[in-house]
Amino acid sequence: MRYAAISTHVLDTVRGEPARGVPVRLERAGAEGWTAVADGHTDSDGRLRDWVPEPHWGTGGYRLVFAVDAHLGPDAFFAEITVAFQVHDPARYHHVPLLLSPYGYTTYRGS
Repeated sequence: MRYAAISTHVLDTVRGEPARGVPVRLERAGAEGWTAVADGHTDSDGRLRDWVPEPHWGTGGYRLVFAVDAHLGPDAFFAEITVAFQVHDPARYHHVPLLLSPYGYTTYRGS
């Protein structure tokens, strides 16, 4: 099976280590709203790659939904983080990292 050129990496900036086992869902925008196209969990290095079947990838709007509540614990402010983005060239590699702490997060277009 061929996979789409998208990956993510979740880093816990408080602990200074990868966020392992974080559930991540990729959704695609459509006429009826958002549709889940793939899901998985970050590996021991906090990464998730080779998880979106190529037929589910193309030009359009997407969002990554990170369920961070179990990783951050009961006192964390954010239980779920959604990062919406546009794909203009599906052949180009897309890396969307998440830097995570209990009271904030940062993301960017990686390489």
